[in-house]
Amino acid sequence: MNLNLDIFKIKTNNVVPKKGRILIAEPFLPGSYFNRSIVFLVEHSKEGSVGFILNKPVDFPVDEFYKEFPKYKHQIYLGGPVNIESVYFVHTLGNSIPGSVHVMDNIFWGGDFDTLKKLIENGKAGANQVRFFLGYSGWDSEQLQEELDEDSWLVSDINSHIVMHASEEMWKDMVKQVGGRYLLWENYPENPSMN
Repeated sequence: MNLNLDIFKIKTNNVVPKKGRILIAEPFLPGSYFNRSIVFLVEHSKEGSVGFILNKPVDFPVDEFYKEFPKYKHQIYLGGPVNIESVYFVHTLGNSIPGSVHVMDNIFWGGDFDTLKKLIENGKAGANQVRFFLGYSGWDSEQLQEELDEDSWLVSDINSHIVMHASEEMWKDMVKQVGGRYLLWENYPENPSMN
């Protein structure tokens, strides 16, 4: 019996990486960080790319990680393997946080951390407006393209609501959204030898 493993080859869908798009990990991408992950790109240029994993929650809220933070019992996510001792954030608070970088629609990246803390302390910023990440995902110039050429990632669009409300099940949801030949990925076991 011949298995058609061509379903794991990512055929170009004319969607290229850019700021505001996501990377969907192919089903067997190794490593605890990127296994079945969704990475939201907040920067992409010829110099490199930066993104945050949207669907890997950590077992404690941001105020337990960062003691100087105001009381804020909302989930923090693992953003990626780079600089994991630091906290990063995306938000929908726009220019009310100086230094923010516009990513797409109403989504911004970073900005003045003290201003964000004050907004949270004053009840002007909540869980639906801010997402926190430990570390980030980063690629040097041409590194991401090499991984795309190796069929490690499928690139897709995303809307801002999903960015701010992503869940652990997001990988399957985004595979369904892309559809077509990639629907077979959804039910493929993470470890085929356990099948």
